[in-house]
Amino acid sequence: MAHDDAAFCPASRAINLLQEKWVLHIVRTLLDGPRGFNDLSRAIGGCNTTTLAQRLDGLESLGVVKKTVHSVMPPKTSYELTPRGVELDAVIQAIDRWARRHLAAEAASENRQPVPRAAVSARAGMLPARSAGMNRRRA
Repeated sequence: MAHDDAAFCPASRAINLLQEKWVLHIVRTLLDGPRGFNDLSRAIGGCNTTTLAQRLDGLESLGVVKKTVHSVMPPKTSYELTPRGVELDAVIQAIDRWARRHLAAEAASENRQPVPRAAVSARAGMLPARSAGMNRRRA
């Protein structure tokens, strides 16, 4: 696909968004419910606060994340997925399924010990698969 075609291809535009470092980690973490900025930063781990703020601003501008500033002293900010953001759960689950199939198969083909389910998920940067709607906090 030519570079100019990317502007007209929804899949290409989505890939450009989702390939940004930390975006899927942010979405995956927020699938469990709203989080404050510092809590989100700790849960993701390894993402500096400037990058996290930039990614959250970008996701908010696309309607994937909703930012709420609470009127307390000191002010508290929380982030949660919008319905549009929650739809990305299917993408994350698809990546997780692919990783389980192919990364586990890679270990077996190299005559290594099978990779435990949690380790496969960690290599792929995903959480273990969720049962329909389970393990999600609601605000």
